[in-house]
Formats: sequence, structure tokens, C-alpha cells
Amino acid sequence: MMNFSMSNTIIYLNGFMASGKSTIGPILANTLGWEFYDLDRVIEEEMGKKIVDIFHDEGEKFFREKETETLRRLSRMHDVVISLGGGTSVHNNNLEILKKTGKIVYLKASPEALYKRLRFKRDRPMFNAEQEQDNKERFKAKISHLLDQRSPFYEKADLVINTDDYPLGLTVDKIAKILLKKINEKI
Repeated sequence: MMNFSMSNTIIYLNGFMASGKSTIGPILANTLGWEFYDLDRVIEEEMGKKIVDIFHDEGEKFFREKETETLRRLSRMHDVVISLGGGTSVHNNNLEILKKTGKIVYLKASPEALYKRLRFKRDRPMFNAEQEQDNKERFKAKISHLLDQRSPFYEKADLVINTDDYPLGLTVDKIAKILLKKINEKI
């Protein structure tokens, strides 16, 4: 059961890449009347380059440090929805920041659904080699492996929503109804 207080009004959308965080986030924020931030886009704007290029040019360690620094700054805001990168909650004790400063919604998707959504994307640094070699089985195996590693962090969410078979609008409606009910219970 999710406990809300009005002083704790950050909703973090967490989950694997392509689970729907960046798509659902702005719609959910608009529905709630809040601001929306995509953690990866904020980093890209500040760095002046795409995440995939930051990984390539600076390395993952640098990116994760920048990610934590940016998360700390955004976590001081109120009445915002923030979509996280797929690995944000796994690194640098970021899960602790998330738990202390807001509520986490895990947008859960199966490896098969994730494969379908990721197979033609070229902007995901964790999968460039598999895509270039067009090796479906290896690509799916890497998704499953990463998902297995990250799931224990994702499952610590306050709310879990499966995004496999739900249309976008219904997913947003479901999340918004649950969140608004919890917020209104505390007013």
C-alpha cells in the first residue's frame, strides 16, 4: 500500500529501457497538473550530447556519476514526475535517494515486449553491438540478463504496473487514478 504525504510529491517512473517511462511520463504529469522531467534528457541537454555518445566518449562510470548528481538536484523538486534511465536505481545508491524523496512506479515489461520495442532503436548504449550484428537470440538474452540483474531494484517500487498488453491511455489512466486517490486520501 502506497503512503503519500503532500510534502512528498515526486513520482519516479522506473523500469527497463523501452518500458514506457518517457512516453507515459509527460502524459501522467499533464494529467496530474505537474511538471515532467526525463532524467536522460536533462543530462543530454546539460552535456550537449546524446546518452549513447556520453557512454562512448566518457564511459559508463562518468555517466553514472552525472546521473546521480542530476538525480540529487531534481529530487529537491515538488509536484513533478521524473522518468528515470533504465539503470538509474541500480547504481550509486540512487534507490535510497528515490525512496527518501518520492514514490516509485515500476513500469514492468516482459523480455519479449522489450525486445519488440528495442529491436530497431539505435540510441541505447547497452545494446548497440547486438543490434549491429542483428543477432535476435543474443539480443533477447542480454535483455533477460540485464532485466534479471535490475529486477530486484525495480521491484522495490511503491506501485508496479505491467505495460505489456495495455494501451498507453489505459496505462496512464490506471496510474493517475491510483496516485490521485492516494494523494486525495492525505489532503
